[in-house]
Amino acid sequence: MKKKPKTQARAKAREASPRKSAPGIPAGAPREWAARLRKLRREHEVFLSCRNPVDRNWDNGVFERFVNPAITFRHAPIEWRFDLNPRTNPFLMERLGVNATLNPGAFLWRGKVHMVVRFEGYDRKSLFAIAESPNGVDNWRFWDEPVDLPEMRPETNVYDMRVTFHEDGWIYGVFCSEAKDPAAKAGDLSSALAVAGVVRTRDFRKWERLPNLRTPASQQRNVVLHPEFVGGKYALYTRPMDGFIDVGSGGGIGWTLCDDITTGVTGPETIIDGRAYHTIKEVKNGQGPAPIRTDAGWLHLAHGVRACAAGLRYVLYMFMTSIEDPSRVIARPGGHFLAPYGGEGFGDVSNVTFTNGWVELGDNAGTVLIYYGGSDTRCYVARTTVGRLVDWCLHTPEDALTTRRAVDQRLALIRANRALLGGGIRAPKA
Repeated sequence: MKKKPKTQARAKAREASPRKSAPGIPAGAPREWAARLRKLRREHEVFLSCRNPVDRNWDNGVFERFVNPAITFRHAPIEWRFDLNPRTNPFLMERLGVNATLNPGAFLWRGKVHMVVRFEGYDRKSLFAIAESPNGVDNWRFWDEPVDLPEMRPETNVYDMRVTFHEDGWIYGVFCSEAKDPAAKAGDLSSALAVAGVVRTRDFRKWERLPNLRTPASQQRNVVLHPEFVGGKYALYTRPMDGFIDVGSGGGIGWTLCDDITTGVTGPETIIDGRAYHTIKEVKNGQGPAPIRTDAGWLHLAHGVRACAAGLRYVLYMFMTSIEDPSRVIARPGGHFLAPYGGEGFGDVSNVTFTNGWVELGDNAGTVLIYYGGSDTRCYVARTTVGRLVDWCLHTPEDALTTRRAVDQRLALIRANRALLGGGIRAPKA
């Protein structure tokens, strides 16, 4: 019998013999399978390490935008998506896909910026996953595992966590807890109930589930815990609703007090920032993250919704409240602060910007990083300062509410500039 060449025999032996384990590669993995996994890991690392430069095409003097989203589905760790056992996944398929990463809460912790990302799978279920960055702009990496959130039945889905470092020493997360409406008619698989879920932690690893909030409104979304006691009580910004989607007779950003957060029972609600006809918040509005304390007052970032031919349009806007009385609005700049821009406006639910997280870095510049979801698909970041935000709130005119008054506002600005420039409409050439 003719002998096989030694090179062929050695190749056959290598293919048949189990492979020794390599970093990130399971022992015994077939050669081609292991090569594909190495390629996936290499490409993923290159993607995670990419810098995110400032978008030089954007300049409004208020905030900076960046060229790329901060976090997308591609940031999800390989171990969260693939079964890495060659026996049970011989084709190295993605078993648990990631549909979207959106609407992040945010916090500064041990020198790094973190997002609590709404992490949505192909099955529409959302979970919370924490990602960290050394600078809050790029090089985002998820922690080893998502948040192990205690369940409160009959909860089906959770999303949009707001993080508050409270003066009582706890770190709280308040989020929307959704469940099927038990009163829905047979065959109605859309009617749902929304309430505010509450957890607290000291290290973002172990979470204690508290009772859901019990407010006078039948449903709640966009509930945010104020970071300080007010009159010795916990204070919350709410969004009372008559239904899961529609605000009905309610609507607007509400305010309520709670004697004991561990009971979830609150007092009466009052609207502190209501809706208004033909504005960016005529359909509904809601508080974003917990407010930032400044010498001039509390800075608030919120979202407003209006109807248009393309459906609902979500934008961000700002207002300020009094330090002494956080329920009293002292500044209400008109129009939107931030709206869908470029690719931000396309996704699962297009024409949407939604925020529930920002971080004050505490540096000499007073840097603030604003995190927001773009069209329920990706996370974005904008960069500004406390000084710029206060200036925006205190010196931007309020919504004029009618065309005539809007014309007057615009003419006043134009004529003031003309007078400043010595009667000329245009500034002199350099």
